[in-house]
Amino acid sequence: METALAVAPEIGLASACRALGVSRATAYRHRGPRPRVHRPPRPKPALALSDDERSEVLDVLHSERFVDDSPAQVYATLLDEGTYLASERTMYRLLAAAGESRERRPQLRHPAYAVPELLATGPNQLWSWDITKLKGPVKWTSYSLYVLLDVFSRYVPGWLLAHHESGTLADRLISETVEQEGITEGLTIHADRGPAMTSKPVALLLADLGIAKSHSRPHVSNDCETGGASWAA
Repeated sequence: METALAVAPEIGLASACRALGVSRATAYRHRGPRPRVHRPPRPKPALALSDDERSEVLDVLHSERFVDDSPAQVYATLLDEGTYLASERTMYRLLAAAGESRERRPQLRHPAYAVPELLATGPNQLWSWDITKLKGPVKWTSYSLYVLLDVFSRYVPGWLLAHHESGTLADRLISETVEQEGITEGLTIHADRGPAMTSKPVALLLADLGIAKSHSRPHVSNDCETGGASWAA
């Protein structure tokens, strides 16, 4: 390796390594890094803006007239009026250095709203109901299981098994269950937005019985999956 490095200035390192059967990469590694060349700092361009000129450009960009305009619009407008302060690219650089390359006015921020919840502190305050499809004994047959669930106690006060979904059947189930439980006030019934849940017979029944109704928010899939004694509404 020392021989290759010794003759390299005369015949070249690649030729020396090839003649001596030495790896050129290893020779480069042994030779070490090249000395760094000290270069003087780049001189300031003669046409560079002074500090006062920079401040003047920023003041124009911050002015009420141009505060909503982009540097390209400001540059074109001033040029049409016969005024040249700086190039368009310089305006962008000045704004970027000041941390104002984005919108220079406060933007609307959407706060994080809390998920609405229905809370039950005792039985018969909050019910939730849904319809589940069950397979029938014969192929291509199914049943609809209507279930009313007390959110606080997880007790099932009423259920119904039918061949199809119907708002009329849901109306009958809810009215009979409310009468059976002896509920006269203070009850809220929550459901998703299925056809039977949002049907007119059910809505009219709940209004007649003085029962508050609640539905899952549109396009929210987990509103009926909250555990414990609370239910996302």
